[in-house]
Amino acid sequence: MQSESSIACYLGRVAYRPTWALQEAVKERLIQAKKSHAYLPHVLLLLEHPPVFTMGKSGDDRHLLAPGDAEVVYIDRGGDVTYHGPGQLVVYLLLDLDRFYRDLHRFMRNLEEIVLRTLSEYNLVGFRVPGRTGVWVGTEGFERKICAFGIHASRWVTTHGLALNVHPDLNYFDRITPCGISDRGVTSIAQELNRPCNLDEVSNFVVHHFDEVFGANSQILHSSDAYAYLEDLTDQQNLRASLTPSKKVGNSVGE
Repeated sequence: MQSESSIACYLGRVAYRPTWALQEAVKERLIQAKKSHAYLPHVLLLLEHPPVFTMGKSGDDRHLLAPGDAEVVYIDRGGDVTYHGPGQLVVYLLLDLDRFYRDLHRFMRNLEEIVLRTLSEYNLVGFRVPGRTGVWVGTEGFERKICAFGIHASRWVTTHGLALNVHPDLNYFDRITPCGISDRGVTSIAQELNRPCNLDEVSNFVVHHFDEVFGANSQILHSSDAYAYLEDLTDQQNLRASLTPSKKVGNSVGE
């Protein structure tokens, strides 16, 4: 069986809202291609965000404790409130599941598997906790969350994905009840290793294990090549400029 093709785009640090709009644009192109029986590679967006709290469809505003200077955005993924920020690897997966399988539960478990394999590259043992989506480390009953997940699917084309804590400022998680879970902590790869951890290296491991788990073949594009590909795919110009974070950090609420 021939493997599926994907394009992994490394975008650097980008603003949340325009990146969400970019996801929507890529999703629509994949849906259009499916309708016309054309073939487009799946797309992975690998990036960091400035500090932002995102609230999923099943979120509870009481879990947003003290956002402070971080942006707040209400979005269409599943789940409760979570944090994105510098030092956290965010991977948005724009996949046409019709070319893999129509099973969102299996899709979530496979995303977790990618992270479990990535952690094993650092001799960290991650695990799942029944009833709590995510990947955790530590010991049962005293586990610490290291990766959060949230997805959305339209006509079996997915958006959103995973947020893996590589070396973020974990103090931001004190401003929320992460994913609505108040009785467990949050951690990062760097904290567990007690040493610095390179985000680019972690990104490469994630793409490698995505290919393993999904039977895919990813072409990796960095910087200007990644932006050029996405501009051509979505018929947009000056994409890098539109995704560049504002120097002013404020607190705003979106739909």
